Amino acid sequence: MAYDLEEQEQLDTLKATWKQYGNLVTWLVIIALAAYSGWTYWNSYQGNQSAQASQLYEELQKSIVAKDNVKVQRAADDLKEKFPRTAYAPMAALAAAKSAFDANDLKSAKAQLQWVADTAKVDEYKALAKIRLAGIALDEKAYDEGLKQLAGTFPSEFEADVLDAKGDIYVAQNKMDDARTSYKAALDKMSEKNPGRQALQMKLDVTGGAAETKVVSK
Repeated sequence: MAYDLEEQEQLDTLKATWKQYGNLVTWLVIIALAAYSGWTYWNSYQGNQSAQASQLYEELQKSIVAKDNVKVQRAADDLKEKFPRTAYAPMAALAAAKSAFDANDLKSAKAQLQWVADTAKVDEYKALAKIRLAGIALDEKAYDEGLKQLAGTFPSEFEADVLDAKGDIYVAQNKMDDARTSYKAALDKMSEKNPGRQALQMKLDVTGGAAETKVVSK
Protein backbone atom coordinates (compact mmCIF):
# COMPACT_ATOMS: atom_id res chain seq x y z
CA MET A 1 0.00 0.00 0.00
CA ALA A 2 1.36 3.39 -0.99
CA TYR A 3 1.35 6.31 1.44
CA ASP A 4 1.63 10.00 0.65
CA LEU A 5 4.40 11.99 2.25
CA GLU A 6 2.35 13.18 5.23
CA GLU A 7 0.96 9.72 5.98
CA GLN A 8 4.46 8.24 5.72
CA GLU A 9 5.78 10.79 8.23
CA GLN A 10 2.95 9.96 10.64
CA LEU A 11 3.66 6.24 10.24
CA ASP A 12 7.36 6.76 10.85
CA THR A 13 6.56 8.81 13.95
CA LEU A 14 4.27 6.06 15.25
CA LYS A 15 6.92 3.42 14.65
CA ALA A 16 9.53 5.52 16.41
CA THR A 17 7.21 6.16 19.34
CA TRP A 18 6.38 2.47 19.69
CA LYS A 19 10.05 1.56 19.43
CA GLN A 20 10.83 3.96 22.28
CA TYR A 21 7.79 3.38 24.50
CA GLY A 22 6.12 0.27 23.15
CA ASN A 23 7.77 -2.03 25.66
CA LEU A 24 6.73 0.29 28.50
CA VAL A 25 3.14 0.41 27.23
CA THR A 26 3.09 -3.38 27.01
CA TRP A 27 4.30 -3.70 30.56
CA LEU A 28 1.75 -1.15 31.78
CA VAL A 29 -1.01 -3.20 30.19
CA ILE A 30 0.36 -6.38 31.74
CA ILE A 31 0.63 -4.71 35.15
CA ALA A 32 -2.92 -3.40 34.88
CA LEU A 33 -4.23 -6.84 33.96
CA ALA A 34 -2.25 -8.44 36.76
CA ALA A 35 -3.60 -5.90 39.24
CA TYR A 36 -7.16 -6.57 38.10
CA SER A 37 -6.63 -10.32 38.34
CA GLY A 38 -5.10 -9.90 41.79
CA TRP A 39 -8.02 -7.75 42.94
CA THR A 40 -10.52 -10.30 41.62
CA TYR A 41 -8.62 -13.14 43.29
CA TRP A 42 -8.39 -11.20 46.57
CA ASN A 43 -12.13 -10.56 46.64
CA SER A 44 -12.78 -14.22 45.90
CA TYR A 45 -10.24 -15.25 48.55
CA GLN A 46 -11.78 -12.91 51.10
CA GLY A 47 -15.22 -14.28 50.33
CA ASN A 48 -14.01 -17.84 50.82
CA GLN A 49 -12.20 -16.89 54.00
CA SER A 50 -15.31 -15.23 55.39
CA ALA A 51 -17.50 -18.21 54.50
CA GLN A 52 -15.16 -20.68 56.18
CA ALA A 53 -14.78 -18.44 59.23
CA SER A 54 -18.56 -18.13 59.45
CA GLN A 55 -18.95 -21.90 59.55
CA LEU A 56 -16.34 -22.23 62.27
CA TYR A 57 -17.94 -19.43 64.27
CA GLU A 58 -21.28 -21.21 64.02
CA GLU A 59 -19.64 -24.33 65.49
CA LEU A 60 -18.26 -22.20 68.31
CA GLN A 61 -21.75 -20.90 69.07
CA LYS A 62 -23.09 -24.45 69.22
CA SER A 63 -20.34 -25.37 71.69
CA ILE A 64 -21.26 -22.36 73.83
CA VAL A 65 -24.88 -23.52 73.96
CA ALA A 66 -23.66 -26.99 74.92
CA LYS A 67 -21.42 -25.38 77.56
CA ASP A 68 -18.41 -27.26 76.20
CA ASN A 69 -15.66 -24.80 77.05
CA VAL A 70 -12.89 -27.00 75.66
CA LYS A 71 -14.46 -27.01 72.19
CA VAL A 72 -15.20 -23.30 72.46
CA GLN A 73 -11.56 -22.50 73.14
CA ARG A 74 -10.41 -24.79 70.34
CA ALA A 75 -12.75 -23.19 67.81
CA ALA A 76 -11.73 -19.70 68.86
CA ASP A 77 -8.05 -20.56 68.56
CA ASP A 78 -8.64 -22.04 65.11
CA LEU A 79 -10.41 -18.86 64.00
CA LYS A 80 -7.60 -16.67 65.32
CA GLU A 81 -4.95 -18.82 63.63
CA LYS A 82 -6.61 -19.41 60.27
CA PHE A 83 -8.78 -16.33 59.80
CA PRO A 84 -7.25 -13.56 61.93
CA ARG A 85 -8.23 -10.81 59.48
CA THR A 86 -11.93 -11.61 59.50
CA ALA A 87 -14.38 -9.99 61.91
CA TYR A 88 -15.19 -13.44 63.25
CA ALA A 89 -11.80 -13.80 64.95
CA PRO A 90 -12.20 -11.07 67.63
CA MET A 91 -15.89 -11.95 68.03
CA ALA A 92 -14.92 -15.57 68.67
CA ALA A 93 -12.19 -14.56 71.12
CA LEU A 94 -14.62 -12.40 73.13
CA ALA A 95 -17.19 -15.20 73.19
CA ALA A 96 -14.52 -17.71 74.20
CA ALA A 97 -13.36 -15.40 76.99
CA LYS A 98 -16.90 -15.32 78.41
CA SER A 99 -17.14 -19.11 78.14
CA ALA A 100 -13.80 -19.55 79.89
CA PHE A 101 -14.75 -17.08 82.64
CA ASP A 102 -18.01 -18.93 83.27
CA ALA A 103 -16.01 -22.18 83.48
CA ASN A 104 -13.64 -20.54 85.99
CA ASP A 105 -10.80 -20.83 83.48
CA LEU A 106 -9.37 -17.38 84.06
CA LYS A 107 -6.10 -18.15 82.28
CA SER A 108 -7.89 -18.85 78.99
CA ALA A 109 -10.25 -15.93 79.50
CA LYS A 110 -7.36 -13.51 79.91
CA ALA A 111 -5.49 -14.95 76.94
CA GLN A 112 -8.50 -14.54 74.65
CA LEU A 113 -9.17 -11.00 75.83
CA GLN A 114 -5.54 -9.95 75.57
CA TRP A 115 -5.44 -11.20 71.98
CA VAL A 116 -8.38 -8.95 71.14
CA ALA A 117 -6.87 -5.99 73.00
CA ASP A 118 -3.57 -6.42 71.16
CA THR A 119 -4.68 -7.32 67.63
CA ALA A 120 -8.29 -6.30 66.94
CA LYS A 121 -8.64 -3.64 64.24
CA VAL A 122 -12.00 -2.45 65.59
CA ASP A 123 -11.60 -0.05 68.52
CA GLU A 124 -14.88 -1.13 70.08
CA TYR A 125 -13.68 -4.74 70.33
CA LYS A 126 -10.42 -3.61 71.89
CA ALA A 127 -12.26 -1.42 74.39
CA LEU A 128 -14.57 -4.22 75.46
CA ALA A 129 -11.63 -6.59 75.89
CA LYS A 130 -9.71 -4.11 78.06
CA ILE A 131 -12.71 -3.41 80.28
CA ARG A 132 -13.24 -7.13 80.82
CA LEU A 133 -9.54 -7.63 81.52
CA ALA A 134 -9.79 -4.90 84.14
CA GLY A 135 -12.74 -6.75 85.70
CA ILE A 136 -10.71 -9.96 85.97
CA ALA A 137 -7.79 -8.01 87.43
CA LEU A 138 -10.16 -6.62 90.05
CA ASP A 139 -11.28 -10.15 90.97
CA GLU A 140 -7.64 -11.18 91.28
CA LYS A 141 -6.80 -8.07 93.34
CA ALA A 142 -4.32 -7.04 90.64
CA TYR A 143 -5.41 -3.41 90.94
CA ASP A 144 -2.48 -1.78 89.17
CA GLU A 145 -2.93 -4.14 86.23
CA GLY A 146 -6.62 -3.28 86.11
CA LEU A 147 -5.95 0.45 86.02
CA LYS A 148 -3.31 -0.13 83.34
CA GLN A 149 -5.92 -1.79 81.13
CA LEU A 150 -8.21 1.22 81.61
CA ALA A 151 -5.56 3.81 80.75
CA GLY A 152 -5.49 5.67 77.47
CA THR A 153 -8.31 6.71 75.17
CA PHE A 154 -11.49 4.75 74.46
CA PRO A 155 -14.39 5.19 72.04
CA SER A 156 -16.88 7.69 73.47
CA GLU A 157 -19.59 5.07 73.97
CA PHE A 158 -17.31 3.19 76.38
CA GLU A 159 -16.05 6.14 78.45
CA ALA A 160 -18.73 5.75 81.12
CA ASP A 161 -17.98 2.03 81.46
CA VAL A 162 -14.26 2.74 81.80
CA LEU A 163 -14.84 5.32 84.54
CA ASP A 164 -17.26 2.95 86.29
CA ALA A 165 -14.64 0.18 86.22
CA LYS A 166 -12.00 2.55 87.55
CA GLY A 167 -14.34 3.48 90.40
CA ASP A 168 -14.73 -0.19 91.33
CA ILE A 169 -10.96 -0.61 91.53
CA TYR A 170 -10.58 2.52 93.64
CA VAL A 171 -13.22 1.22 96.05
CA ALA A 172 -11.28 -2.06 96.35
CA GLN A 173 -8.18 0.01 97.14
CA ASN A 174 -10.18 2.02 99.69
CA LYS A 175 -9.56 5.21 97.69
CA MET A 176 -13.05 6.60 98.18
CA ASP A 177 -12.35 10.11 96.93
CA ASP A 178 -11.03 8.74 93.66
CA ALA A 179 -13.95 6.33 93.46
CA ARG A 180 -16.51 9.12 93.90
CA THR A 181 -14.80 11.21 91.24
CA SER A 182 -14.87 8.31 88.78
CA TYR A 183 -18.48 7.41 89.49
CA LYS A 184 -19.60 11.04 89.11
CA ALA A 185 -17.74 11.38 85.83
CA ALA A 186 -19.27 8.11 84.66
CA LEU A 187 -22.77 9.36 85.46
CA ASP A 188 -22.11 12.57 83.56
CA LYS A 189 -21.14 10.61 80.46
CA MET A 190 -23.84 7.97 80.73
CA SER A 191 -27.10 8.38 78.83
CA GLU A 192 -30.21 9.04 80.87
CA LYS A 193 -31.80 6.00 79.26
CA ASN A 194 -28.92 3.69 80.12
CA PRO A 195 -30.20 0.89 82.40
CA GLY A 196 -26.88 0.95 84.24
CA ARG A 197 -27.47 4.44 85.70
CA GLN A 198 -29.36 3.15 88.74
CA ALA A 199 -26.59 0.75 89.76
CA LEU A 200 -23.98 3.45 89.15
CA GLN A 201 -25.94 5.94 91.26
CA MET A 202 -26.08 3.37 94.08
CA LYS A 203 -22.30 3.00 93.93
CA LEU A 204 -21.91 6.76 94.14
CA ASP A 205 -24.31 6.93 97.11
CA VAL A 206 -22.45 4.17 98.96
CA THR A 207 -19.13 5.99 98.57
CA GLY A 208 -20.63 9.15 100.04
CA GLY A 209 -21.58 10.87 96.82
CA ALA A 210 -25.22 11.35 97.86
CA ALA A 211 -24.32 13.20 101.07
CA GLU A 212 -21.87 15.36 99.17
CA THR A 213 -24.54 16.19 96.62
CA LYS A 214 -26.95 17.29 99.37
CA VAL A 215 -24.35 19.64 100.83
CA VAL A 216 -23.74 21.22 97.44
CA SER A 217 -27.50 21.63 96.80
CA LYS A 218 -27.95 23.61 100.04
